[in-house]
Amino acid sequence: MTPPDRLNQRKIGAQLQRVLIVDGSASARLLADLLKQHDAKLVHIETTTGGALTACAALDPQMVFTELSGPGFDGLEFVRALRRSTMSCRKTPVIVVTAEATAATIIASRDSGVHEFIRKPFNMGDVTRRLEAVTLKSRPWVEAVHYIGPDRRRFNSAEYAGKRKRKSDGRQPTPADRIGQALKILRGAIDAVDTDPMQALRAMQAQVAELQAVALDTRDLNLAQAVFQLNQTLKLAALDGKMTRADLEACSGGLWGLAPPETEADKARTAA
Repeated sequence: MTPPDRLNQRKIGAQLQRVLIVDGSASARLLADLLKQHDAKLVHIETTTGGALTACAALDPQMVFTELSGPGFDGLEFVRALRRSTMSCRKTPVIVVTAEATAATIIASRDSGVHEFIRKPFNMGDVTRRLEAVTLKSRPWVEAVHYIGPDRRRFNSAEYAGKRKRKSDGRQPTPADRIGQALKILRGAIDAVDTDPMQALRAMQAQVAELQAVALDTRDLNLAQAVFQLNQTLKLAALDGKMTRADLEACSGGLWGLAPPETEADKARTAA
């Protein structure tokens, strides 16, 4: 039987076949060398925002490491552009590597859709711990309008010492938690359909998939029926590009009554 640590090494190595590093400093080469010790195959280095996005489209990286800033480069702008793109690697784990490890930069990185954070100078242990975090401890993906990335409530970087967002952060979400989160995002997406239609549609499609999964897991026929009509409307919208807020409000009306009390309160505050 293969030892657990060897199995983990194989899992990490499998996610390092194509790696992008966005950093103009000498530490990019050091990081590349350390990654090769983890069986990384192709490691590509870029130094500008435009070059990084072009490389993402061409390379389809499985892992991205990025500095926060440099000449002609804004790391968090790059991450937000990647997350909002249509590239197949838009959900790829992103790890920030920087000497600017203040509470503000760590939180800003988390809120931009970053998975993990490494402080410079770093060593092999630092890199290994972050690779383990993104490959062995995956987090749910959040597809909203204003935030796209891994679930921020479960941000586990060893650099982060801030307060948790919710009391439920330490446990697995219940079906009610999942429904509440999905409906909250769905409400925001419907509200944004006139100002950001592409991301609003993508966010709604993701929440429909989540609600369908909850309905299947819990055998909730009422939830399945309520989400069916919205799903049909979104399928038509994806085909012909026609989507109005009035139509979405009408076909999603059956869902709001299934919201947990907290989500109902959130919806009432938003409407007010």
